[in-house]
Amino acid sequence: MKLSPQWLRDFVDLQVNYHQLADDLTLAGIAVESVSGDNDATVFEMEITTNRPDAMNHYGVARECSALYDLPLKPITPKLPASSGASDFAIQIEDAEGCARYTARIIRGVTIKASPDHVAQRLASVDQRSINNAADASNYTLWEMGHPTHAFDLDLLEGGNIIVRRARDGETLKTLDGVDRKLTSDDLVIADAVKPVALAGVMGGLDTMITEKTKNVLIESAWFDPVTVRKMSKRHGLHTDASHRFERGADYEATTLAGDRVAELILESGGGQLVGGLIDTVARTLDQAPVALRISEVHRVLGKQLDTNEIVRILKRLGFDLVPEPGEDPEFTAQIPSWRLDVEREIDLIEEIARLHGYDKFPNTLPAYAGAVVESPNAAKDEELRSSLLALGYNETVSLTFISHEDAEQFSDVPVLELANPLSEEASVMRTSMLPGMLNMVAYNLNRGTDNVRLFEAGNVFHGSGDQALQTKRICIGATGSAVAAGVHQPTHPLSFFDVKGDVENLLKSFQYNSIAYDTQTADYFHPGRSARAVMDGATVAQFGQLHPDIASARKLRQDVFVGEIYLDQLYKHGLREVRYEPLPKYPAVERDFSFVFADTVIFEQIQKAITSLQLNDLRSFVPVEIFRGGSVPTGKYSLLLRAKFQSNERTLREDEVAEWAAKITKALEGLGGTQRA
Repeated sequence: MKLSPQWLRDFVDLQVNYHQLADDLTLAGIAVESVSGDNDATVFEMEITTNRPDAMNHYGVARECSALYDLPLKPITPKLPASSGASDFAIQIEDAEGCARYTARIIRGVTIKASPDHVAQRLASVDQRSINNAADASNYTLWEMGHPTHAFDLDLLEGGNIIVRRARDGETLKTLDGVDRKLTSDDLVIADAVKPVALAGVMGGLDTMITEKTKNVLIESAWFDPVTVRKMSKRHGLHTDASHRFERGADYEATTLAGDRVAELILESGGGQLVGGLIDTVARTLDQAPVALRISEVHRVLGKQLDTNEIVRILKRLGFDLVPEPGEDPEFTAQIPSWRLDVEREIDLIEEIARLHGYDKFPNTLPAYAGAVVESPNAAKDEELRSSLLALGYNETVSLTFISHEDAEQFSDVPVLELANPLSEEASVMRTSMLPGMLNMVAYNLNRGTDNVRLFEAGNVFHGSGDQALQTKRICIGATGSAVAAGVHQPTHPLSFFDVKGDVENLLKSFQYNSIAYDTQTADYFHPGRSARAVMDGATVAQFGQLHPDIASARKLRQDVFVGEIYLDQLYKHGLREVRYEPLPKYPAVERDFSFVFADTVIFEQIQKAITSLQLNDLRSFVPVEIFRGGSVPTGKYSLLLRAKFQSNERTLREDEVAEWAAKITKALEGLGGTQRA
C-alpha cells in the first residue's frame, strides 16, 4: 500500500525528515519498502504484515509515530451539524455471526459533484481515482482511518430498511464492476426489503450506486466476520480495498466514528441535511480479554532493564490502558484496544515494547545456557539422504508448512489441524502432505521458463489425533523435464517413471533391510499406471510416480510432473547400510536367457517373486533385458527377454546343474501363464 507522510502531519507534529521517518518506521516493524517524490509530494510504499490491519491507514501509522517520537496523537473528531427530524429507517441483522454491528446515517438533499481539490489530491497521492464527493468521502475515510464504509442511493433502497442476511440460493446481484453475481446461501449480503444490494464487506451493488441524480444518501459502516468475507471474496474472485481490511479484522468500535467522518466530508462538499440520529444496530459484542503484564517478565525476555515509565509510555501511546495491580513485583492489567486484534498474550505486549523501544538499542549478548549439545539421533541418516539427493541433481527447497483445506483433502485422509488466525484460505491448515507445496514450487519454476526441474524438501507433516497434535518427518521430491542434458554424445529424452524409480532406489539402498518390494498400491493422486509403492520389510517407506493427469490439468502444469514422498518415520527404523568389502569371485559366471510371452496383467513383481521362491543359492541376478509388443505378439500380451546369472564362490558350476536350475525357472514362468518363445 501507499502512504503520504504529509497526511500523517494531520495527526502528529512530526519534526523529522521523511527519509529518517521511513527508516524509523521500518525498524519498528512498519516497513517502508521505498520512498518516491520529494517534499510534500513524498510517497511511502509500505509493506504491512497481515496481522496489522490497524496500520493499513494513515491514522494507524500516525499512532506508531506518536509512540516512536513520544508525540501527542490528535484524535479524529468529526464535526456534524444538528440533525433534523427523525428517521424511521430500520436496520435488521439476521446473521449475527456474519455481521456483529451495522451503523448507518442518512443525509438528504445532497448535491453529487466532483470532490474538493484537497480530497482528490490526497486520494491521488495513494493511487486512488476520484469518482464523486460521496464515493470519495468513503475512500478518503478508508485511507485515513482504515475502516471500510459504503454509500447507497437511499431512494433506490426499497421498503425503508436494510437487512443483513444470507443470500438465498439463486439470487443474483450486479456488483459495481458490472458483473452479475449468482449468489448462494454461503454469501452474506446487504439487502433491502426486496433484493440484495451489496456483497457484505466486499463490494456494493450497481443498482443502488451513487450517481449525479442521487439526492439522498445512506452511509453504511459495519463490522463483518473476517472468515465470511474471505470466503466470499475468494468465491467471487473479488479482492477489494474493503475486503482486504475486513478479511484481516476491522475495528469493531470504529463503525460510528467512520460513519460520522464520511457524513462530515459529504456535508462539507455536497451540502444536505442530516436526518435523524445515528442508527446503530448491535447483534453481538466483541470483547478482548485483558492481559497481565509483569515488569519482571519484560526484563527477563528482553534481557535489559527498561524503566517502568518507558514501558507505560510506549503502551499508552499505542492505545493500551494500563491498570496497576498491587504487589511487590510491579504488574499491570492491560486493556487491549479494539483495533489490536493481534495482541492476545503477555509476550505480544512485550514485543510491542521491544519494537517501539528499538531493537537496535538492545546489547548483543549470548543467551545463558546450561547443558550439553546433543546431536540428533538421525543426523547421519538425514545427511546421507540429503547428500544423495544433491548428487542425483535435486535442489533443496523450503515451502510453507500451511496448505488449504482443499489440498489437505486431496492429498491425505487424516484429521487436519486448523490455524486460529490463518494468513489466507490457501494457508488455513497445517500441511498433512508435502506434495501441495512441492507442486506449487514446480509450477513456479515452469511458469518462469525453467523446464527442467528437480527439487526436494525435508520437513514435517501434521495431523490431529484426539486432543493431540502429531507430526512426522518426510522427504518430498518433485521432478519434470529431461532425464539427461542433450549433448554431442547422446540425445536427451523426457524424464520417465523409471528414472524417478531409479532415484528412489538409490536413496533406499543406503539402508539395511531384509526385503524390499515395489507394487502399484498407490494413492489416487498418482497416475494409475506410472506409480509405485516401496515396501521395506513389510512397511511402506515411499510412494512415488507421475502426478495424475486430472490434477496436473487442474493445476495448469503443462508437462508431466513426477513426485514422491519418503516416510522417514518408517525408513529410519532401519539403520544405514554398512559398506563391506567383498572380493571378486574366482570362478566364472554362467548366463542364461529366457524369452517368454506374458499377458499384460502379469507384472515383473510377480515374476520376481516366483523366481525368488525357488531359492536358488547360486542365482546372482535375474533381470529383464528387453521388452517387445506388436508384430507377431498378440494384442494384450508382451514379449519379455529375461537374463539369469549363476555364479559360485567355491567352484566352477557344472552344465547339468545350470540346466536343472534353468528348467526350474522355465517351469515357474510357465506357472504364471507365460509361453516360452523359440
